[in-house]
Parts: sequence; C-alpha cells; structure tokens
Amino acid sequence: MISEPSRYCTVELQALPSRIGQVRRIVSAHLRYWQLDALIDHASLGVTELLTNVHRHALPDKLCTVEVALLLDHLTISVRDNDPRMPGTGQPSPHADEFATSGRGLAIIEALSESWGARPQDAGKVVWFTLQAPPSPVALAPHAHSVRGATTDGPFADRALEIVPFLMADEPLHAAAGRSALAG
Repeated sequence: MISEPSRYCTVELQALPSRIGQVRRIVSAHLRYWQLDALIDHASLGVTELLTNVHRHALPDKLCTVEVALLLDHLTISVRDNDPRMPGTGQPSPHADEFATSGRGLAIIEALSESWGARPQDAGKVVWFTLQAPPSPVALAPHAHSVRGATTDGPFADRALEIVPFLMADEPLHAAAGRSALAG
C-alpha cells in the first residue's frame, strides 16, 4: 500500500533575515511535494511577512516556530513566537508616508488569505493564515464527505483531532461504525 505524504511540517528558527529565505524555500518545497504549486506565491509571501514581524517586533527573543498544515481543502501557515503582545493591522496615521516600505505586513496577510488571526499561546502568541487549496486530483470515494467548521481559536488550538463517526440519513446505525467525519 502506498502511504499518502505527510501534510504537516514544522520548522523552529531564529527569525533573522538570513533564515527567512530558507524557510520560504522549505515551505515552497513542501507545497510542490504536496502538488500545491498554485499556492506557493501566496504562502511564501505570507510566511515572509509573519517572520519579518517576528524579526522586527518580537521580544524577548526572535525564536519562533513555523507550522504548515493541509487539512481537507485549506492550507494553514502559522508562526508561534515568545512575545505575548498581540499584533494589529493598525490604521495608518494621517501623516503616514504613502511610500513607506514597512508597516503593511498584516494588511498583506489579510489581502492574500482566506482568513487569518492571532491568539495567545503559552507565554507568547500564534499568528496564522489560511489559503484555499485547489481541488485534489484524487477522486473522493463514494459517500465521502468533507466536514468543516469554524473556531475562534484558529488552527492548531489543541493539536488533537477527534474523529467522530457520523450517519448518513439513509443508513442504519451499524453502517457508520467504519467511517469518520474526515474520511469515507
């Protein structure tokens, strides 16, 4: 049996300019491996913006963890750091330089992603964004259904994924025993 490639990767690093390009290449390589080439540009730009924010603003250190996960039809990229201060897009002041080369990171994330957010975690925070993945070239088995929901905590909140059987309207109770909410 051929196993499906892992759809999760994590990289721990110091958010220094020299490392940001390396992480961008790692994320791009994973997306190519997962056959998600269409997402490379947006994912690379997004992870660059998040890591740049850590480099410029995070205290007490620049240590962070980048997580990339593909779940159902959404790619989620998150960056966890040790600074408890929550980010904001902020409103530009009336005297802001319209040609400034910084200060637009989260506005870029908001523009390129389907959703984004931030939440406190441990002594720091996690900032994340999602991208809609193109349809998989692999056909779903008959009666397989995707189940999506919303959460205010964002992705990776508890890292435990509970698989719960469900019934189709036309199935007897014993027919759902071998199926989960995530796969048919």
